Amino acid sequence: MTHQLALEGIRVIEVCNVAAGPFCGMLLADMGADVVKLEHPDGGDTLRAWPPISQGFSENFASLNRNKRSVTLNLKDPGDRETAKALMCDADVVIENNRPGVMDRLGLGYEALAARTPRLLYCSISAYGQTGPRAQEGGFDLTLQAMSGIMSVTGAEGGEPVKCGVPLADFSAGLYAAFAIAAELRRVQQSGAGMHIDISMLGATLGIAALQTSEYFGSGRDPVKLGSAHPRNAPYQVFRCRDGHFGMAAGNNALWSSVCRVVGHPEWFDDPRFASTGDRARHQTALREMLESEFAAADAGEWLERFRGAGVPCAPINRYSDVLADPQVEHMQWVQPLTLPNGVKTRTFGSPIRLSGHSLPIRRAPPALGEHSQEVVNELKEGLAQETR
Repeated sequence: MTHQLALEGIRVIEVCNVAAGPFCGMLLADMGADVVKLEHPDGGDTLRAWPPISQGFSENFASLNRNKRSVTLNLKDPGDRETAKALMCDADVVIENNRPGVMDRLGLGYEALAARTPRLLYCSISAYGQTGPRAQEGGFDLTLQAMSGIMSVTGAEGGEPVKCGVPLADFSAGLYAAFAIAAELRRVQQSGAGMHIDISMLGATLGIAALQTSEYFGSGRDPVKLGSAHPRNAPYQVFRCRDGHFGMAAGNNALWSSVCRVVGHPEWFDDPRFASTGDRARHQTALREMLESEFAAADAGEWLERFRGAGVPCAPINRYSDVLADPQVEHMQWVQPLTLPNGVKTRTFGSPIRLSGHSLPIRRAPPALGEHSQEVVNELKEGLAQETR
């Protein structure tokens, strides 16, 4: 890419561990922000210890910390704490995902920093928010998926509670935080007034559950588990075929007509049980049984070819090894080479954002613990010296 990234010139201080906060920081870094990650000298971000470990460096950590610099500071040490405060007051944005009150007790909370830097955007990510009856409760993705209702609609009908395999609570909170920061930066440029952004994992998971919350508000009934099926749409689920399963979604009457033709039963289109999307959803068990009786005659690959030829959305049940090798992923250049600080060459999934036909670059490898401590401190000293001239 040759054009300037949108957040170039923005300095972000990240005081975060594991997923939600680091993901937010990486999204900002991908868009050009200078993200300085403050880590404890003894081990740093706990994600650094998560496998897979390639010759001493965590590839999990690498996946959430590209394009950042690392500085080691012990925030319980008065001298290091003053350095951290100076770095934060010199920044545009601070991100932290400690329990509410921790940063205040260290003298690094929003009020203390805003007194010195009124334009500062300070984003706190926590399980339940900075205030309220649950504010002091801790939380991880598992407990937030349980609390937020996600587990009540995930899995097979009548089955035991299961979590989504992707940590939705962590990453949705990181997305909301990055969006809020990027939006508020524009306002700060206009007004010069910073603010404290409060992002909770509970709020983020409820925010992305708009279809489920509206179902409850509109009907008074709790949404339920349906496996891969949809409460308001059919055929719209995973189907069994001769050699396994595949996904197919015919979300309107025109697509349903195409399905009927593909399976060789055009008369099904006139069946009153299947006259509309809502009718098909109400009778989707019978519909699934009828379709699967036909699907048993051929393998998934053949059905996918037939449905694609008819313009009906469908997909194989991919493993990650499958999808990461898909020609569409290759075309978009999402998988990029990455050299870890120890010299190990690996690959990573880069930013999915494309700008004018180009993927966002990986400008910096994920940092070794404390790799940029002296560099960043020297920059701070130079900046302070210039202010006093």
